[in-house]
Amino acid sequence: MKYLAVDLGASSGRGIVGNFDGGRLTLDEIHRFSNDPVNVCGTLYWDVLRILHEIKYAISKCAGFDACDLRSLAIDTWGVDYGLLDKNGRLLSNPLHYRDKRTDGIMERAYKIAPKAEIYAETGIQFLPFNTLFQLWADKTGDPDKLERARKLLFMPDLLNYFLTGEQRTEYTIASTGMLLSPGAHEWNFGLIDRFGLPRSIFGAIEEPGTAVGPILREVSEEVGGCAGLSVVHAAAHDTASAVVAVPAEGSDFIYISSGTWSLMGAELPEAVTGSAAFAHEFTNEGGAGGKIRFLKNIMGLWLEQESRRQWAREGKKYSYDELSQLAVASPPLRALIDPSDPVFIAPGDMPRRIAEYCSRTGQPVPETPGEVVRCIFDSLALYYRYTADVIDEMRGSRTPYIHIVGGGVKEAPLCAFAASACGRPVYAGPVEATAIGNIAVQAIASGELHSIAQARECVRNSFEIKEYLPTDTDMWEQGYARFMRIINKG
Repeated sequence: MKYLAVDLGASSGRGIVGNFDGGRLTLDEIHRFSNDPVNVCGTLYWDVLRILHEIKYAISKCAGFDACDLRSLAIDTWGVDYGLLDKNGRLLSNPLHYRDKRTDGIMERAYKIAPKAEIYAETGIQFLPFNTLFQLWADKTGDPDKLERARKLLFMPDLLNYFLTGEQRTEYTIASTGMLLSPGAHEWNFGLIDRFGLPRSIFGAIEEPGTAVGPILREVSEEVGGCAGLSVVHAAAHDTASAVVAVPAEGSDFIYISSGTWSLMGAELPEAVTGSAAFAHEFTNEGGAGGKIRFLKNIMGLWLEQESRRQWAREGKKYSYDELSQLAVASPPLRALIDPSDPVFIAPGDMPRRIAEYCSRTGQPVPETPGEVVRCIFDSLALYYRYTADVIDEMRGSRTPYIHIVGGGVKEAPLCAFAASACGRPVYAGPVEATAIGNIAVQAIASGELHSIAQARECVRNSFEIKEYLPTDTDMWEQGYARFMRIINKG
């Protein structure tokens, strides 16, 4: 059977058809498009109607004029962001981008309503200024009329499902990203929602991955030229939740990194962990498919390289990612290091300058060339992975034997190799299109073609190349790690 995965990342989107023959899965990318935020008078928005247009175009590529052989369609996206609908089901405004500056400094103000430790105990979610709780509170304090008019909140994949089907539904894994659920629970934490004065009425019932949303609307079918009655189902709608479904691991004793704009690094656990160690290290407990908890840390990821590349392009120096990787490998290792999760690196802008300023402030050599900047990024990410892996091992009480890297970051072979050396354990890299594969796997489970996530992972191992990286130069990386920890602790 064939399934259409609409995989939307923070910088691009794809329509990918998966063909499952009973044992192996093959992919056909039918449409790829840029997903660019739009800055209007100082406010950063998602161009959600353009995204909808691109999704319809992807469906049209499957439709033909007479028939559509798709079994279903599912959408996954980044987390936390949302749209608000009014009483007539109309979108009140374009959804705001999680990097919009309206949440600058908001966490400190929020702690006056509920102390940080209490919020963590109530939600189990890592503290980031763009968590949905904080975005909604920014709406309440900065644009109260909009929130008063709102009748329904829909996270991004749920909003797009609504545009396609007319059904206002909420999926569990995407809702779990927002700091609005109790730890590990599949229901809203109305006690915390009430505490921040947010309206209960905008939060709908929560549904599990694989649940049917509904058929596409007749007008959508007519517009795309076919696929009448095409079923839309809930993927594990947060892109990391879909990516974790596609981690080609055997058993449960593994660490994963979903590597892209962000590096989402963690373990799959049967229940939430919200103790003092998890709070101190700011781990998050998000929902996964199959009743699992994604116990993970959000790390800035390849955003640092992407934004540096954009800055160099603005200066008239255009580099491919392969060129930047080659320049990085040719640059001296572990010369300068940064804390990838420092808030100074969140916003768009001149990333090489910020990296240089961080290194200068912490008494290190300043990266000057593009190769030195990217080497600094790769080294720092690899060492942050080591720190995160050590914390996971400490909380689990045993050393995890290997790490799986999936997603677009797999293409950065130097980073995968550095991660193995920094972490002192094998790294298995692949598949690249893990998010789309996990999206398709949940659809196949919903249709009965696959029977479990374990079977889906076996299918991934049989269908896609997985590359092994083994540790090298471990003494050098151990010394680098000791210096890295001194730097980030001093900040």
